[in-house]
Amino acid sequence: MQTILVVDDEVAIRDTLAQILGYEDYRVRTAASGPEALEALAAAPADAILLDVKMPGMDGFEVLARVREDHADVPVIVISGHGDIQTAVQAVKEGAYDFLEKPLDRARLLVTLQNALSHRQALADRARLAAKAGRTTPLVGDCPAMNEVRAFIAKVAPTDSTVLVTGENGTGKEVVVSAIHAQSHRAAGPLVEVNCAAIPGELVESELFGHEKGSFTGADRQRIGKFEQADGGTLFLDEIGDMGPEAQAKVLRSVEEGTFQRVGGRESLRTDVRIVAATNRDLTAPDSGFRRDLFFRLNVLAIHLPPLRERGTDVELLLDYFMTQLAEAMKTRPRRFAPETLALLREYSWPGNVRELRNLVERLLILTAGEVVKPGDLPSLAGAQAGSEELPDFFRLDDFQEFKAQAEAAFLQQKLREQRYNVSRTAEILGMQRSNLYKKISRYDLQTQVSDDL
Repeated sequence: MQTILVVDDEVAIRDTLAQILGYEDYRVRTAASGPEALEALAAAPADAILLDVKMPGMDGFEVLARVREDHADVPVIVISGHGDIQTAVQAVKEGAYDFLEKPLDRARLLVTLQNALSHRQALADRARLAAKAGRTTPLVGDCPAMNEVRAFIAKVAPTDSTVLVTGENGTGKEVVVSAIHAQSHRAAGPLVEVNCAAIPGELVESELFGHEKGSFTGADRQRIGKFEQADGGTLFLDEIGDMGPEAQAKVLRSVEEGTFQRVGGRESLRTDVRIVAATNRDLTAPDSGFRRDLFFRLNVLAIHLPPLRERGTDVELLLDYFMTQLAEAMKTRPRRFAPETLALLREYSWPGNVRELRNLVERLLILTAGEVVKPGDLPSLAGAQAGSEELPDFFRLDDFQEFKAQAEAAFLQQKLREQRYNVSRTAEILGMQRSNLYKKISRYDLQTQVSDDL
């Protein structure tokens, strides 16, 4: 519930506004003077302020100036019984969101208040996304695939064409979208994100296009949707493959015509947005449930992000990058990776991609006591052996004895790997004498990847 602070020296006006706003499900607080209003704001925040101009002592303009200094994000609607052009201009010039003349028209008051609250929310979303963009991982990596991604961004960012970014979860699709926005002529405008997978299907249209009051149960006031909030900037439709068919149809119309309607509204509204969509699904699959016409509208410019397991030496670059960045943010010392630890992490298949790697580094910074990350410091890594569906080479052997030797070597190597190369623990699990295991390690030349049993 949003809180409105009503500031007026006339008790009848305070009571009337409290009644009107309370009926619209706003939480209302009142103040009879400027100092009382500032005390109320210091005690608890408000989402918007209705502020009278003519009050004894500290008048409305003095209060407005203080609010702009200490609560700059709170929209102030100035109200006055002495309405004239000069007062209205002065109010807006000094930072008021709007000016309303007494006696107040109820419909205009509610529309103005809702617009002020929506404007505040849009500014908050913009600030949040700008901060997120500032913290976003740069495109770390020098493999050919990542160099192609950089070249793609440089070419498409200056255009207004729709972009579709595909790739597995955790590959950094949002990083690419942020880079496209930052390098475009819309960089000064908002970057508004919609996670289509996180919104219940029945609310997707309202989230995207907004709704009119009374358009459905619970729609107690008008809502400004993401398309309007992104006007002049970029709208990022994340996980668009999870969007339902009705919402897809409306998005298609908006992409084609640049217009939309709020849920429950009749007026077609126009907005200037550049759409960038992302998904980890194959939108062309027969069972995808995704409209082919919408796919072709989104697929004007497309880029596929490679999974981390296909990026070769980028794993080490990313480990170094996150270790430096996270250590600085957490105000702790960075750790070094032992050669055998790096060998494990290079071989790992990284099903969670870059996101998983970052989380691993953060965990290691918190839990690793020493300066060097050893294999024993690593958590259990699912699929620790690089995923390959091809049969091992020893299945192609014709000599049975040679097959047994290579199979045993592979088995022991895997068990050592699972136990972080701790020989004692591996021997205990296998029910084998430690000395016998050491002999086999030497026979199969596995000792180069075995660490000390500490």
